Amino acid sequence: MTRWSVTAHARITAAPDGRGGTALPELAGDGPLALRRSRDRVTVVGAMAAPLGGDRLRLDATVLAGARLRVGTAAATISLPGRDGAESVYDVTLTVEDRAVLHWLPEPLIAAAGSRLRTTTRVELAEGARLVLREEQVLGRSGEQPGALSTRLTVRRAGRPLLDQELSFGQAAPGWDGPAVLGGRRAVGQLLVVDPAFEDKPVAARLLDRDDGLDGSHASDGGDALVTPLAGPAALVTAVARDALTLRRLLDEGQREVVGAPW
Repeated sequence: MTRWSVTAHARITAAPDGRGGTALPELAGDGPLALRRSRDRVTVVGAMAAPLGGDRLRLDATVLAGARLRVGTAAATISLPGRDGAESVYDVTLTVEDRAVLHWLPEPLIAAAGSRLRTTTRVELAEGARLVLREEQVLGRSGEQPGALSTRLTVRRAGRPLLDQELSFGQAAPGWDGPAVLGGRRAVGQLLVVDPAFEDKPVAARLLDRDDGLDGSHASDGGDALVTPLAGPAALVTAVARDALTLRRLLDEGQREVVGAPW
């Protein structure tokens, strides 16, 4: 049975519960975006295959002053082609108020062959907010060519721009697979950490240890990752890798270096 395109809007609001924990006064899933709660964590569960060509998906999350929230997904998100090759859109808006903490840690986004997806993530942070945000893109499933994928991440802190980054992959983006971009790798990702503590102690720029094979054989070029301090105060870990497993390993290493003890 052929599924027609869908439009869905899910919303999350986190607030202090007055007992040192987090309440969720708003937790509204919609269409393929089902939401499940466990304490101060919310998991996005795919209620149907999405995004499929032509889908319009939106997810808004707000963390009110003094609250903490961790959001993840139950599995990887797979962008799939629709009946007529239409582009899908997935928009995320994150708002983190003063003294609030948000960990935004979805599983990878996989651009399947023939799909067309445009994603945007907009983040608004108060001056005293803290954020850990991870994005991972895998270009094609095993043994297939990637679909077309365009991603944009914009972050503002205290009303000022902190990061504005746009990436495009697939046949509509000339040179995406060349040595100046991915160099033949098929997984790319980034980890953004925003913490007021970096104002007094900024993160040092460095290249993480090159991953040439999880078995230590150094038989193939696995991936590279770079830690970069941002004026903000923030730190950005960017990585490219041969596969999703290697990419996650590199970003996890970067998170340990930048964040240290969990907060």
